[in-house]
Amino acid sequence: VYRGSVKDFQGFDANQDAEALYNAMKGFGSDKEAILDLITSRSNKQRVEICQAYKSLYGKDLIADLKYELTGKFERLIVSLMRPPAYGDAKEIKDAISGVGTDEKCLIEILASRTNQEIHDLVAAYKDAYERDLEADIVGDTSGHFKKMLVVLLQGAREEDDVVSEDLVEQDAKDLLEAGELKWGTDEAQFIYILGRRSRQHLRLVFDEYLKIAGKPIERSIRGELSGDFEKLMLAVVKCIRSTAEYFAERLYKAMKGLGTRDNTLIRIMVSRSEIDMLDIREVFRTKYEKSLYNMIKEDTSGEYKKALLKLCGGDDDAAGEFFPEAAQVAYRMWELSAVKVELRGTVQPAGDFNDDGDAQVLRKAMKGLGTDEGAIIEVVTKRSNAQRQQILKAYKAHYGRDLMADLKSELSGSLAKLILGLMLTPAQYDAKQLRKAVEGAGTDESILIEIMATRNNQEIKAINEAYQEAYHKSLEDDLSSDTSGHFKRILVSLALGNRDEGPENLSQAQEDAKKLADVSSNDSSDSLETRFLSILCTRSYPHLRRVFQEFIKMTNHDVEHAIKKRMSGDVRDAFVAIVRSVKNKPAFFADKLYKSMKGAGTDERTLTRIMISRSEIDLFNIRGEFIDLFDKSLHHMIEKDTSGDYRKALLALCGGED
Repeated sequence: VYRGSVKDFQGFDANQDAEALYNAMKGFGSDKEAILDLITSRSNKQRVEICQAYKSLYGKDLIADLKYELTGKFERLIVSLMRPPAYGDAKEIKDAISGVGTDEKCLIEILASRTNQEIHDLVAAYKDAYERDLEADIVGDTSGHFKKMLVVLLQGAREEDDVVSEDLVEQDAKDLLEAGELKWGTDEAQFIYILGRRSRQHLRLVFDEYLKIAGKPIERSIRGELSGDFEKLMLAVVKCIRSTAEYFAERLYKAMKGLGTRDNTLIRIMVSRSEIDMLDIREVFRTKYEKSLYNMIKEDTSGEYKKALLKLCGGDDDAAGEFFPEAAQVAYRMWELSAVKVELRGTVQPAGDFNDDGDAQVLRKAMKGLGTDEGAIIEVVTKRSNAQRQQILKAYKAHYGRDLMADLKSELSGSLAKLILGLMLTPAQYDAKQLRKAVEGAGTDESILIEIMATRNNQEIKAINEAYQEAYHKSLEDDLSSDTSGHFKRILVSLALGNRDEGPENLSQAQEDAKKLADVSSNDSSDSLETRFLSILCTRSYPHLRRVFQEFIKMTNHDVEHAIKKRMSGDVRDAFVAIVRSVKNKPAFFADKLYKSMKGAGTDERTLTRIMISRSEIDLFNIRGEFIDLFDKSLHHMIEKDTSGDYRKALLALCGGED
């Protein structure tokens, strides 16, 4: 099925189009609207014919005339559309390696994403256009393992997708693990050979097998074992193997997010993918970034340049409100990956040679007399497990007849005080306190209620209930019931029971559950819709729900999260989405919340503190991995940049390392 956004123009007449372009450019000024309308609505093959007709009719070079008449980004876009794809790639690579410096990102994007035939056409076009050998030019302009992998890709010799060996899948996954994670140093040649030669389908299976035996995705190992441009190239290859459309959706998003626009990247991708997979890219973009590519281009560009890009985009998926096969495949793959059991690891471990009385003395000394030694307090509290901190509390009381919590509260202040005091509570006491703060006083902080209730397991929920009753002399369920209402209240009360099933998946039941969630017949009342979602999302086990979500995608071509967002609103929508994301990948859920707490102006220290405390002994190490995968920057780096003083020092100690 054709997945480009630009198609052959019906009733095409090369001579007529050449004449229209000539008239648009003759005389004083040029009719840019006419030029962009015509060129963006013709296929590349038709544009090449227009160039030939233009030369025959007027004895002039159309591309040269367009360059003369147009300017800036609009000129670059229109001229790029006039070149055949292979010659367009050749021009991009020539520009990337010409002059001072090299545009490695351009080399990576083109060579990591093209098929064997596209690579062969590119090499021939480069030779024809510049009378030079592409491989020789790249070898002369790059170095090391980066150069070696580029040369391998330039051969266009990747095995075709029908070449898959099941025995070799296991061996390749094992070889990659032994070449990186299990080896002192890294065997880069093994990575180059396997990732540069095996077929895409074969490598997808290798990546799945690698996740099973390594307990982490291949991307995370590449980040840990490789570096520099070689690391970026190998990550791009992996991303393109998984989904070329997803790779380009990410490249487009990064080209436009934040201040400024990377116009060269934007132009190159919009031109090169317009007749290949632009519809797939749009669909993945909409699903991944909750915003259409069309709207992001509209907000980030202007003038004729914007109009031309929007024509190439081909439509607004926000307006359509649809979810498509390529996006469903990406979502389905993510559900499959999330079902692979990965060991959860905290960043705070019990201290060896622990001495509760010694630690109590260190803390007393840090707070005694004039001034406070915050560094000593941070060193002790952040380097002990919660169980050890409880022992320190008792030792401090026995040794000094004083309440350590009261002394800490008296000596510390601000964000550091909240962090240290939170660490001294048991996990259940801390969660109970956060829930109490969320419901007491004027207004309710629904986001905290959702975060805690949607992510805790049965044992944690039961411990929270006990801690809440003990601290506040009333039940958590009563407070939730009196402070919330409607379906949102019912969701929270159901979760507060801590009665989620803990068994394995049941395929036939999962298919039945998926069918219930997918049933949106017009006769259904809103009440029955929320009730059906509640009865399944709040009671089924995590393994079972993962299977339900996979069956839902098979059944509807939609991701269940997309369906929730489309059909529901407000706190009910947010609660169900949080449950789905927690089931799908809990560390990724928390990584996203941490990122949002620090991005932009100001820091949401309450969220940052809460998550760093509550996940430090459960899965903060995994959260760190998801953070760098999702946002291309480490949690350590973002905390370092976004916080300050002793608060930052304590957070970084909990973070446990730089990735």
